[in-house]
Amino acid sequence: MFGRRPEGRRVHDVDPIVQATPYLMPMRCDAQVFLDHDVEYEPLMRYIAQKSREGIKITFMEILIASFVRGVSQVPQVNRFIMNKQFYNRTELTASFTILMDTEDGSLAENAVKVFFDPSDTVFDVSRRVKEAIEANRKAETAGFALTLANVVLKLPLVPVVVVGLIRLLDRYGLLPKALLDALPFHTSMFVTNMASIGMTRVYHHIYNFGNTSLFFSIGNPHRGYTVDAGGQVIRRCTLPIGITADERVCGGAMYARLFAVMKNCLKNPEILETPPEKVYYNEGAEYHVDKPAAEQAVTA
Repeated sequence: MFGRRPEGRRVHDVDPIVQATPYLMPMRCDAQVFLDHDVEYEPLMRYIAQKSREGIKITFMEILIASFVRGVSQVPQVNRFIMNKQFYNRTELTASFTILMDTEDGSLAENAVKVFFDPSDTVFDVSRRVKEAIEANRKAETAGFALTLANVVLKLPLVPVVVVGLIRLLDRYGLLPKALLDALPFHTSMFVTNMASIGMTRVYHHIYNFGNTSLFFSIGNPHRGYTVDAGGQVIRRCTLPIGITADERVCGGAMYARLFAVMKNCLKNPEILETPPEKVYYNEGAEYHVDKPAAEQAVTA
């Protein structure tokens, strides 16, 4: 309310054409566009294998999130969201994802978690933060607030309609407490799903109208095929397919192009992510920092 939200600050210098888009496409699902990118599998696999030999366990999803964090550090304009037809710069950098929980009877149960990052994070920082979040939320007794609330509310007649309606209303006007927003996975810079972990190909996932997620990434099973090199020779190629859904209202296409260019370079050369960026850029009035993970919590295989 009044240009300030717990997780964002109003943007006042938006290009008029971009600023008009929320009035033409008021809901996030109106404005979602679909992209894809086939990441070269071999460089990533060699990098992960090399880190494993050094006693450091890195996953494909962690590298993808780290490349996004690096992209936002260079193109902060993509770390925005739209609420009530107004543009906001996020005052945080987060990623949400769903994990399978440990259950006593072996049944399938999921939990959604959200992780906070600093724009200067390296791939090692990202890996530590992700692994700590997974470890803290995998057991049923440590289920997050969103899952606990859903389990309680959904058992009571008519209450879900009232509770969700109230949350939506408060969220629209920026009146939800920061503690609640921190616990909800739908208010995040990016949402990522690892479809490969359950043996499926990439999907182009919808962006939730609830919350303020602007980007959704989906990792699919590695795909083996053939292509033609610069010399006209047919060669075998293995790629890691990624499906992307973006809210086109957030910024101009040129900004998204810059973000994906940075991410593609990092995914092709993941060693770049081992050192912090030379300079971190922030949106005006939206600088934020997150303490680095403790050194003794190093990620080992």
